[in-house]
Formats: sequence, structure tokens, C-alpha cells
Amino acid sequence: METYLDKLPSFVDAIKSIKETIIANIVFIGQVPAPTFNEKRRTSVFMDRLAEAQVDECSTDGYRNPIAIIRGTSQTKPPIFVVAHLDTPFDADIDHNFTIKENSIKGPGILDNSLGAGVLASLPEIFRKLNLCFESDIVLAGVIQSMGKGNLRGIRHLLKTWATPIRGAVCVEGVDLGRINYYSYGMIRGEIDCNIPAAKEWEHQFKPNAILILNEVINQILQLRLPQRPRSRVIIGKISGGFKHGTIAYDAKLCFEIQSDSDKMVKAIHNNIKDIVDGIGHESGVVLKIRTISNLRASKLKYDHPLVKSALAIMEKLDIQPINDPSESELSIFLSNNIPALTLGITNGENYHLKNASMEIEAMFKGIAQLIGVIMAIDSGICDG
Repeated sequence: METYLDKLPSFVDAIKSIKETIIANIVFIGQVPAPTFNEKRRTSVFMDRLAEAQVDECSTDGYRNPIAIIRGTSQTKPPIFVVAHLDTPFDADIDHNFTIKENSIKGPGILDNSLGAGVLASLPEIFRKLNLCFESDIVLAGVIQSMGKGNLRGIRHLLKTWATPIRGAVCVEGVDLGRINYYSYGMIRGEIDCNIPAAKEWEHQFKPNAILILNEVINQILQLRLPQRPRSRVIIGKISGGFKHGTIAYDAKLCFEIQSDSDKMVKAIHNNIKDIVDGIGHESGVVLKIRTISNLRASKLKYDHPLVKSALAIMEKLDIQPINDPSESELSIFLSNNIPALTLGITNGENYHLKNASMEIEAMFKGIAQLIGVIMAIDSGICDG
């Protein structure tokens, strides 16, 4: 371990020497719109960049996830996966032209996750620059249908159909530098729709307001007694509806997410919310429906797992301050399949989910060096026990 730890600081400058290639990959991939379920054009560009980098194999799986393989020296060691999701939260009608300055790149989706996809496409060239070869095959996967209603379908399918064991995995996200995720909460993400029937006669009462109905739903959710152990919470993330100032809202939507260390608690809270929705809908005489958008099982590596400890040692060597939070990324699917994995952030940025999101270029090189270090650590055998 000491051998590659000592090399990491020098890796930063070597990676920086090919920054034009890395920036080109980020921009070429990122300027192609890729809203969830419509990643086809970005998939093609991503594969073109990998083919130009002369990987050993480049193709798509049965679910159209683009995959490149860099062959290792061993015939027996399982592969190491490095993945980044290709979809972004912005529709195709949004201007995706990026603005490049001396130390920043700005544009919609740059942080989530065009930066991660661009770094992934740059890894073959980075490996050559650093004169690195590995015992394991390195599988570079740009997964589709990850965000929101995509419910991580791309990575679910890829792992379900992969024929061999997997040695370990790293999930690449744009921000923040120092991000190290090694556990995921159990989660249900849902939506509640309220519709006021237009044809119904509202005798002897005012016609109800869809926004106020959902406000009552929120009030009753906030009255739920949630335990501190297992840690559990309900996040009210978004509410929308209505037409204008002086017109009663006939339709409205509430978006929420349940999180807990316990899958049983997630299901119990969801059942409580469903009872609230059914009760208010019945009492108010409105159409009130709840539906699940996505879900995850609770999963984690322990803090003393060799992969976690190695990643922290790599960050310390590079003077990166660790930031530890749960992740709802592809990480949870690897961990649920008993595959050791981490999620790492590559650089710092601003305006994460906004159209004017911006990433720092200089910090990126240290972020890529930590990614290389973790791949080397897995290849050295830290996950083999």
C-alpha cells in the first residue's frame, strides 16, 4: 500500500498535464442533453470517446448501458467496476452549451453528472500517462436511467446480468471533493397527487383547494412520531400546483422521501403516510393518490472495512478532507449485491442542481488522483478477504 500511496502526489501533476483531454471529454459529453430515459445521444458520444481512447472492448449491454473494458494481466482476478451515471436532471430544450474559464466550467448538469462521465471517459488516457496496468480488468460503465423515476434501473440491470464475480467498485460523482460514501439509507421516494373533481356539486360548502389539502397532508406527516433509533425522517422536497392568484387550485402535487437505517421502518412510515392520504381523501371528497417513484434498501460497509480505511488513507496523503454522508447513488446497488464499493466526489462546485452549475478545474486533478488510488488499492487485494 505504501508504494502507491507515495506516488499519489506526483500523480496530480501528471494528470494535470493532460487536462485538455479531460476537459474535452467533459465538455463533449456534457453538452449533449441526457434527461433520464433519453440518454441515447450521450451514450453514443460517451462510447465514441472511449473507442478513441483505444480500450480493449467497447459495447453496450442488453439495457443499452455503454461499457468499456481495459484488460488486466490476470486471468483469474475478478474485474473492478468504475461507474458514473449518464443522465442529468435537465430536459433537451435547455441550452447545454458550457462556458469554460481558466479555473471553471459552467453549464447545466456539469456537476450531476457530466463531470463524472467525462472523467470516466478519460481514464484510459490517464492510465497510459501514469504507466499503470492492473491485474484485474477495469470495467468502465456509463449507466443510464439512474436519477428520479429511473430508479437506478441501469446499474440494477448491469449487475443482475453480469456473469462473473466483481472484485470491487467505485462510483464517480462530480462533487464534492472529499465525498466518501460507503453506506445508503433505506429509502422510498414518492409523490402525492391531489385532484378536485370539476363535475362534482359542492353543496353547502366551499370548493376545496388542492394546495390546502396537501398542506393538511404535510401537517399530519409532521405529526408522525419518528424514532431516533433507527434514524428515520421524512423529507418534504417539493410542492406544486394552482393557476394564478385569484383562482382555487384544482390540482397539486407533493414530492417526499422517506429515509431510515431500517427497511422495516421505511415501509412502516410509508404505510402511515398512505393511511393519511386515504383518510384525507375520503373525508375531503377529493381524488388523492400516492405512488412510489423509487426505492432503495439500506446497505453499508463498516467504517473499519479495508476499502474505507484505504480510501481515507489516500485522502490524507492528498490533503483531502473527508466528507461522510449516505448516498442514494449506484453505490446502494453494489452494496446490496455484497460488492464492496465507495462513491467518491471529484471536485468542488457551486449551484449543484441549477442551470448555472459550475465546477473547479484545479481541484479536479487531486480528485482524479484519489480515484486512481482507490482503484489501485482494490487491485492490490484489499477487498479480496
